[in-house]
Amino acid sequence: MVLFGSGARTITICDGKIDKISFDVAGIITQRRVLNSVGLNMSETRAPLFTPVLIAGSIIVLVGFAIRASFGVFQIPIASEFGWLRADFSLAIAIQNLAWGIGQPLFGAFAERFGDRRAIILGALVYAVGLVASSFAVTPGGMQFLEVFVGFGIAGTGFGVILAVVGRTASDEHRSMALGIATAAGSAGQVIGAPTAQWLLSMMPWQSVFLVFAATIIAVLAVLPMMRTPKLASRAELEESLGSVLKKSMTDPSFLMIFAGFFSCGYQLAFVTAHFPALVTEMSSAVDPNGFLASIGVGTTAALGAVAIAVIGLSNIFGTVTAGYLGSRYRRKYLLAGIYIGRTVIAAVFILMPITPTSVLVFSVLMGSLWLATVPLTSGLVAHIFGLRHMGTLYGIVFFSHQLGSFLGVWLGGLMYDLNGSYTTVWWVGVGATAFSAIVHLPVKEQPYEERGAF
Repeated sequence: MVLFGSGARTITICDGKIDKISFDVAGIITQRRVLNSVGLNMSETRAPLFTPVLIAGSIIVLVGFAIRASFGVFQIPIASEFGWLRADFSLAIAIQNLAWGIGQPLFGAFAERFGDRRAIILGALVYAVGLVASSFAVTPGGMQFLEVFVGFGIAGTGFGVILAVVGRTASDEHRSMALGIATAAGSAGQVIGAPTAQWLLSMMPWQSVFLVFAATIIAVLAVLPMMRTPKLASRAELEESLGSVLKKSMTDPSFLMIFAGFFSCGYQLAFVTAHFPALVTEMSSAVDPNGFLASIGVGTTAALGAVAIAVIGLSNIFGTVTAGYLGSRYRRKYLLAGIYIGRTVIAAVFILMPITPTSVLVFSVLMGSLWLATVPLTSGLVAHIFGLRHMGTLYGIVFFSHQLGSFLGVWLGGLMYDLNGSYTTVWWVGVGATAFSAIVHLPVKEQPYEERGAF
C-alpha cells in the first residue's frame, strides 16, 4: 500500500489500484483561513455587481448631473432678461467648471481623510447654497462669483468622490463595469436635466427653477445610509497621498499624458453642454411642422436644442456601459484613442454639413455614444496604474485638466460668438484638441506603476 498526501487530500493505492481518496476538511479550512488572512477572499469572484454603494452613488451622480447639464438651457433666458452679452453667462458657466476642477482633488482628499459620506454631504450643501444665491444674481460679476459655489458643489457630489468609492468597493472582476454604470448614471441625469429645466421654465422664472434644483440636491442625501464605505485611510497613508505619491505621479510621463489627454474631453463636452442648445436654436433649419418632431411636441429649434442634450445623454448610457465592459477586456489606452478619433470625425463632419434637425439628432446619437465613455476608462486607467488607495486624489488631479478644458470651451464659445456671431471657429478648435488626445494616449504605459520599480 502506498500513500500520497498533499495537505487536504490523501490518496491510498493498494495493489496498483486506487483504494481510497480522503479529504482533510480541517486542512481545507486552515488553507482558506490562510488565504483570507492575506486578503485573498475565495468568495470575491462571486461578489455582486450591483451593490448598495453603486446604487446610491449612481443616484447621487444622476441628480447632480441632471442639474449641472441643464445650465445651457438658461443661456438665452438669463442673457435676454438682463441684456448681458453671451460671453457674460458663458464665463459664469466656465468659472463653474473651473471651480469644479479645483474642488475635485480637494474633495477627494477630504473624503480620504474624513469619509466619503461627509464629503458628499458637504458637496450637496455647497451646491444648494450656490444655486440659491445664484437665483438672486442680477449682474454678470455676481453670477460669475456665485458659480464658484456651484462648481465646488458639483465636485463634492460628482465623479471624483463617487467613482473613487465605487472603485474601492467593487470587486476586481466588476470594477470596470461598475465605473461604467456609475458614469452612465451621469448620462441619465443629462437625459432628464435639460428637458426638465425647459419644462420648468415654461411655468416659472429661471430663479424659481434654481430654487427647485437646490431643494432636489439636498433631498438626494436620503440615499447616503446605503453608502457604507471602506475604512478611512490612516494618517500615514494620507500624508503619503498628499505628498510623496503626488510628487511621484506628477513626474511620471504616463500620468502626464493622461492629464493632457483629458483636457480635450472637458473642452468639447462643456462647450456642447453650454452652447449646443443656443447653436441649434440659431443655426439649425426650422423644424418641419408636419414632421415627427412636431408631432411629439418639438416644434421649435429651441426645443430641439434641449432635446439634443437629452439625446446625447441617452446615447451615452449605452456608450459608458459599453466602455466599462470593454475596459475590463482590452487595453484602456487604445479604447480611449479610438473614442477621441471617433469624436474628431463626428464633430468635423457635422460642422461641414448644413445644420438641420436631422443632422442635429444624428450628431447627438453618435457623439452621445462617445460622450462620457472616456470617464470609466480614464478613472480605471488611473486606478490600474497607481492603485485604489489614492484613486480619489489622483483622478481628481487628472479631472482638473478636464475642467481646464471645460473652462476654455465654455468661455471661448461665448467670446468667439460675440466677436464673430458664430460658433464655427471655437468648434474647430475642439476638433483639433480631440485629435491631439487620440495621439497622446498611445504612448501611455498601461502597467501598474509599482511593477515598473518606481513606487
